[in-house]
Amino acid sequence: MLDPQSGERWRVNADRAYPMMSTFKAPVAAAVFARIDRGALSMDKTVTLTRADLVDGPAGPSIGAHFHGEQMTFTVRQLLAAVVSNSDNTAVDALLKLVPPREVTAFLRAHGITGMRVDMGEEDVDRVFEQLAPGQQPPANETPKAEDARLQRGYRAYLADPRNRSTADAAADFLDKLQRGELLSPASTHALLALMRAQTTPDRIRQGLPGDVRFADKCGTSYTLDGLTAAYNDIGILTWPDGCRVIVAAFLTASTASKAGREALFADLGRTIAESWHH
Repeated sequence: MLDPQSGERWRVNADRAYPMMSTFKAPVAAAVFARIDRGALSMDKTVTLTRADLVDGPAGPSIGAHFHGEQMTFTVRQLLAAVVSNSDNTAVDALLKLVPPREVTAFLRAHGITGMRVDMGEEDVDRVFEQLAPGQQPPANETPKAEDARLQRGYRAYLADPRNRSTADAAADFLDKLQRGELLSPASTHALLALMRAQTTPDRIRQGLPGDVRFADKCGTSYTLDGLTAAYNDIGILTWPDGCRVIVAAFLTASTASKAGREALFADLGRTIAESWHH
């Protein structure tokens, strides 16, 4: 937790690098907005996606769920909204073809954010979990036991992989610099924070917050294998009606808790912040 007014921090294991999962979509979006600010990219630029570009992702509103025909065209504006507000995996991989991972990490480094790195998109993350090379499919005759062994290897590989990682400190720094207007133009800062406020599902920390507190956040979630959840995250900026702000970056990795237990943990964190912070 970070108080932007005083700079005071409350930290638990905050210098450890955690798997981001979809929390990486916030810095990707910021790097895209930065390129727009430089005039090197337009919100109205169109990107054509084919069925081969579709990447599985969270349930709910998504490009894949509403895809029709063999190809569809989207603007950068539409892709940004899908990436940040709906955590769309297809959309973020499309944006990473315009602004590659190395540019996202370079953008972060240029602004003094050293503990966060973006190295790959969602399709590459899936390959780590599935232990498949690009274009490779599971063996046609793979037995359930062999599939389970492959997925177990993939899960261990993902947990050990240094790519797409962030410390909680770096995530807090990213959010702090964003809300201060140090990363982007005023218009782009406003646009990205509005997209983050529009992410209402999942509602992790948000569950514990009073209704008058605005929360601009980005969650990240892995799938659960044999009771183990690699990543369950929420990073965001809380804003009270009087303008008081608090930044929180919460990463839970390799958790054996049930989904209800994980949800309760994040809701309790939200309640604790709201009750103890603002009087």
